Amino acid sequence: MSSVSMQDVRHALNELGRLRFGEMRVEDAMHQVVQTTHTIFSVDGAGLMLANAEHHLLNAAVSDVRMDHLEELQIRYQEGPCISAFEDKQLVRAEDLSQEMRWPSFSKHAVAGGVRAVLASPIPYNQDAVGVVAVMSEQSRPWSAEAELGLLAFTDLAALLIATMLMGEQQTELAGQLQSALNSRAIIEQAKGILIGRQGLSAHAAYQQLRAQARSERRKLAAVSAELVRSAVRRADGYS
Repeated sequence: MSSVSMQDVRHALNELGRLRFGEMRVEDAMHQVVQTTHTIFSVDGAGLMLANAEHHLLNAAVSDVRMDHLEELQIRYQEGPCISAFEDKQLVRAEDLSQEMRWPSFSKHAVAGGVRAVLASPIPYNQDAVGVVAVMSEQSRPWSAEAELGLLAFTDLAALLIATMLMGEQQTELAGQLQSALNSRAIIEQAKGILIGRQGLSAHAAYQQLRAQARSERRKLAAVSAELVRSAVRRADGYS
């Protein structure tokens, strides 16, 4: 991988500084962040994904059509580096998807679609995550420490844009989507905690159990989670 210059990253962030002051629509600003990320990292694609109420990551801005394909694959198989970064709230690197065992179904089809390496960083908001900024490569490549720090810097800018939008008075469709995502995530996290306490599951396993139940019952994930939380509250209060 060509090295990522932190000087170039700082220069790009300074150039994008006007985004902080609301000089363009948030949606346009997100596209600008993605295009600049694509250029600075010399990668084959970059994207910004945001969560919806069903915990799905949907593309808000992409620089390459293959990023749309990554979204589709991760929703279809409910696994992948962007989902892991979003759920675990930490940066996730995949240097060679052809050798990757963490997401077997996703990796197989991603490689077939021309994606070999991915670096994904969660977008923070109030100690939670509302989306992911990711870059991808056609070839396997080691992600350097400079690349990781650079992506985190662009992620922080995306987080600032989103925070400005959510705290603003103008309620756009995107703001409504993100607020719904935050509301549903809170109840999903409570439900996961109940399953972890009852069954000794990992956080990931608890989430997968909730997701599997929602799919089998053809219900929304948030509805299944809310029902579990209500049941736990009734049990704690001494009701059957």
